[in-house]
This record gives sequence, structure tokens and C-alpha cells, in this order.
Amino acid sequence: MDRLLSMQVFAKVVDTGSFSRAAEALDMSAALVSRYVADLEAHLRTRLLHRTTRKLSLTESGAAYYDKCVKILAQVDEAEKLASSATTRAEGTLRLHAPVAFAERMLAYLIPRYSARYPQVRIDLAATDRVPDLLAEGFDLGLVIRTELADSALVVRRIGTIHGVICAAPAYLERHGVPATPEELAQRHICLSLVQLEREEWVLDAPGGHTPIRARGMLRTNSLEALRVAGCAGMGIVFQPSYVVAEDLRAGRLVQLFPGYPLPELNVYALYPSRRYLPAKVKTFVDFLQEEMATCLALGNCAEALKNAELHREEQATIGK
Repeated sequence: MDRLLSMQVFAKVVDTGSFSRAAEALDMSAALVSRYVADLEAHLRTRLLHRTTRKLSLTESGAAYYDKCVKILAQVDEAEKLASSATTRAEGTLRLHAPVAFAERMLAYLIPRYSARYPQVRIDLAATDRVPDLLAEGFDLGLVIRTELADSALVVRRIGTIHGVICAAPAYLERHGVPATPEELAQRHICLSLVQLEREEWVLDAPGGHTPIRARGMLRTNSLEALRVAGCAGMGIVFQPSYVVAEDLRAGRLVQLFPGYPLPELNVYALYPSRRYLPAKVKTFVDFLQEEMATCLALGNCAEALKNAELHREEQATIGK
């Protein structure tokens, strides 16, 4: 017996005052409505309705049961509306995971703008330099930065591309000289390395073909920030995502090397459990990131991009007056 459906049928009979009107409202036959009520009474081992040829009336047990049915059915209806609204309205808590440097230098600037657009969504951001088990750890969305992403049981969406930068501090270049070619860089310069590199080398697309550069410095770390600081201190040449070192390049703390030699691009991927019934809080955040990061990544620095966008809006507002 479908107990919930039986309760709905019983409540409709009471509300309409007859089996036939309840059957019409529920798009059932009167015989089926009568059967549901009879099965419910048999299950409860009590009579719920007094039936006469003219009218129906509730028994004492039926009246008490009806009151509870109304409350239960209202709660079920509320629960269904709440669950289904998750795919249509951006609200609730979005549990998000991202790499530390990306969280600090990109998301920290973008999340306030997202929150202004979707104030009903609360962001719970976990920033670590490991790839978590999203399902086991209860994350709605994970951001991963890789040249390529291996096959995954999760939904994978590329939301942006980060350009790498090879750079060094002026003090390092004064001591060791500026490498003239990628081959010279590979042969004699100290290159600090990042543990997350899929291979312990950088590959430049030089005119003579791909040139691999072995990372062989005195520092190997999983921290982009530690690598940036060591590079600024003159400890060696570093390969960094452009958004990490953009401010240092503008301030002259670092100097870019081989700007005309393309490096492998790093892709920003969004990972989430399923496309089916995707919560609006996930969809809106991923769409927002893809839209906003295009400008930020093109300029290499989120703060600078947002500053320029704000200045542009102010200029347009002044022109419009």
C-alpha cells in the first residue's frame, strides 16, 4: 500500500465531502478512491468515515487522523518545493574547493561580486593544494588547475585558461646574466620547481622545436606563494601562473624571460557531481566565473582587471551625464 497516496486520497475525500468529487479532483475512478480509503482503514484497523447514502462524516479516530494527515501532507509539499527550488533559485550554501593561490588571488576578488548578484548564496570556501574527493567530503564544486585533466567520474567544465610566465628577480639576473636562449636556460641556470608540475620540467615552444628545461634548483615546494617569494628574493628562475606574479612584474620585483616563447597553457576546470538537476547555486557560480575570469586572466591580475572595469564604468557614467 502506498501510504502517502492513501493519506492524500483520504484527505481529499474529507475536503470535498464525497468519493465522487475526490475522484474527479484526483483524476481517478470513484471505485479506486473507495479502495484506497478501505485499504487505509484496514491498515489502521479502524473506521475513519461514517458512510451514508447522503453524506460522509468523520469518526473520532478519523478526525484525529485527518488533522495529522493535513500537517504531514503540508510538510511533504513544503519539502518538495524546497528541493525542487534548488535547481531554479540560487540559494543555500555552496561548498567550494580551490587551490590556495587561486583562492587568494582570484576568488577573493570575485566572490564579493558574485555575492552581490546572488545574495541568497552563502560561500563556504576551502583552499588547499590537494584535490579532494568531492563526493566523500561533501563539496558541491571543485576548481582544479592542470594542463590536462584525466578521465573523471565527475562532470568537468573548462572555465578559463591561465598563461604561464618564466621570470626572475633583477638581482638574480645581475649575478648570473640574462639567458639568451631556452637552451642556455636549460644548461646553466637555477630553476625553482613546483611539486604540482606533472613532470619535473618546463617545455618551451622554441623556434627549433620543443625545449625541455629541467627544474634543478635548491627549492622544491607545493606553494606558489613560497615559490614567488623565493623568486623575488633572487633564489632562482621560476615558472608561475601569470595571475600570481602580475603585481611583481609590474612593480619590477620580477622580470619576465622569453615572452615570445609560448609555454603550455594551464586550464582552470570546474568539477561537480552531475549535470542532471544541477543546483542553481552551482550553475550560476560556474557561469559567473567563466564570464569574469576571461577579463581577469587576460590581464593576468584580478585586482587590476576589476579596477580597470570600475574605472571604465565611472567614465561611461561621466560621459552619460
